[in-house]
Amino acid sequence: PVVIATALVDSINPCAIGVLILLIGTLLALSKDKHKMFITGIIYILAVYITYFLAGVGLLLFIQRFNLAEPIGVIVGILVIILGLIEIKDFFWYGKGFSLVIPYKRSLQIKEKIKKITIPGAVALGIFVAAVELPCTGGPYLAITALLSKVGFNPTIVAYLLLYNLIFVLPLIVILLLVYLGLNTKSLKKWKDKNRKWMRLITGLIMVALGVLLILFSLNIISLRIY
Repeated sequence: PVVIATALVDSINPCAIGVLILLIGTLLALSKDKHKMFITGIIYILAVYITYFLAGVGLLLFIQRFNLAEPIGVIVGILVIILGLIEIKDFFWYGKGFSLVIPYKRSLQIKEKIKKITIPGAVALGIFVAAVELPCTGGPYLAITALLSKVGFNPTIVAYLLLYNLIFVLPLIVILLLVYLGLNTKSLKKWKDKNRKWMRLITGLIMVALGVLLILFSLNIISLRIY
């Protein structure tokens, strides 16, 4: 339940949704070929999925290799609580002070790459975006990988990572399908901007709760069972 709830919250992150809307809108502006847009979008989403999954596996192996589950759990827990409070702050004062957003320089690079996008280039774009989105999306994922590292590394944990990332990209797949079926990207962008602060509030609250849970698990105050 913790993995699923966190993945659902992480999946409605405005950064990930915003980049996909920009990609789809640019592809449709350059060409009215919806089939090509759909294929490119699927390849992009698949690249994001694989990149995030491999990053999670790499982090788990690193923590297990150096036996860092307990100390890193407390550190990550504190970090996630701080990041969650920043997200909550943006519900009340968005854009004021420090915010968890894609760096401006990186956002310009994304826009330039999208303008020159090809189907093979969608793979590189997915990997690039997955990396630069980490300030936005990294908190919940980092908390989950740190939490799972307390259990170990086995097929069940790998399955949880696969499930987490599937849920993470699910809204992106839904958005791509909606546009393919005729929904206007401007309507999607308007919806995202209107609900952005609520996305950040929900994400922030979940991150604070995750941080507290992670600290309690790491200090063995609460036991952790994985089925």
